[in-house]
Amino acid sequence: MTIGLAEIQAAAAALDGQVVRTPCLPSARLSEVLGAEITLKLETLQHSSSFKDRGALVKLLSLTPEERARGVIAMSAGNHAQGVAYHATRLGIPAIIVMPRLTPFVKVEKTTQFGAKVMLEGDSVDEAADYAHKLAAARDLVFIHPYDDPAIIAGQGTIGLEILADVPELEVLVVPIGGGGLIAGVATAVKAQQPAIEIVGVQAAACPSMHRKRAGLPEAPLRPTIAEGIAVRRPGELTLPIIRALVGDILLVEEDAIEAAILTLLEVEKLVVEGAGAAGLAAVMTERARFAGRRVGLILCGGNIDLRLLSVVILRGLVHSKRLIALQVGMPDAPGNLAKAAALIGEAGGNILEVEHQRAFSPLSIKSTGVNFILETRNAAHATEVITGLRAAGFEVRVLEGASGGGF
Repeated sequence: MTIGLAEIQAAAAALDGQVVRTPCLPSARLSEVLGAEITLKLETLQHSSSFKDRGALVKLLSLTPEERARGVIAMSAGNHAQGVAYHATRLGIPAIIVMPRLTPFVKVEKTTQFGAKVMLEGDSVDEAADYAHKLAAARDLVFIHPYDDPAIIAGQGTIGLEILADVPELEVLVVPIGGGGLIAGVATAVKAQQPAIEIVGVQAAACPSMHRKRAGLPEAPLRPTIAEGIAVRRPGELTLPIIRALVGDILLVEEDAIEAAILTLLEVEKLVVEGAGAAGLAAVMTERARFAGRRVGLILCGGNIDLRLLSVVILRGLVHSKRLIALQVGMPDAPGNLAKAAALIGEAGGNILEVEHQRAFSPLSIKSTGVNFILETRNAAHATEVITGLRAAGFEVRVLEGASGGGF
């Protein structure tokens, strides 16, 4: 099977009515903040909360009756697993999903709920893939590759058809890259119809595999990333030449930028998006000048983020914006001083969340105590106002390192 516009259009016909035709929504608030006309493609609204529904279903529909009876096996850190599990169960095809042992709980649980048999094997995607291939050979199962398959690429490319139908005036499309199936399919669909549209890829700097491979650089050790959905060591062999031909830049984004993008989408648009899905916005936020004044499309490719991880992202975001600060306030170890400090904080409008005395580990005089406060404030200026008020009253105030980023 070749991968061209005709194949993607055929995939769209096969998917019609069987996957969600997700909306492209303009974001007035993001557009104002970033100085670009931002449109969001909400693949988070698919049945499995990810674009992977598309390619998985196209591949499953292409199987012969004999292949369906034998059953399928897939390897995935989460989203491909859920897409295969959901549609295989719906079509009556037995499915085994092999996932790395450290896959976020939410993805393991959802895959199981969709009806597949889940096996946790290996400490990485590559180790899980090796196990899945061996099991496929041993049990004569059909292996459903997460990205390096023409049917998968064609299925993902249907997103490009929908984007152009909804936003034909688009100038640049920013697409996350893991193994490359999404961007290869989308770039093929878009460039075949509007060659002038620029396709920009995004990878986590912690896992720049496609970026390095396209540049002819050797593999680099992978680092942990919140964008585990695009943390792929081995990019696709089918996807690489398509990306070389059709994709402009591949931008790398740091972890703090991805975290900020997740929090921005949650706070500004009320959208829950995983790290991989927020990578495109992270790139635009990081490279604002590059996208300024342009009509920019972002594919929010997945929303399956572990709730524990999301809670940490929220807290870290509050700390970074100084809406949550930690102070050590030095005071004489005598009655009334804690109440005075607390009253000053309250008068300044700060909300005390936690209080802890530090005597043994305090650098202060033995006649003094350090009281650690965790405070909620409106913003950085308000935090400064609270600290200034305490210092004006004679208290020694130290912003705890790592808690607020310093700067006061």
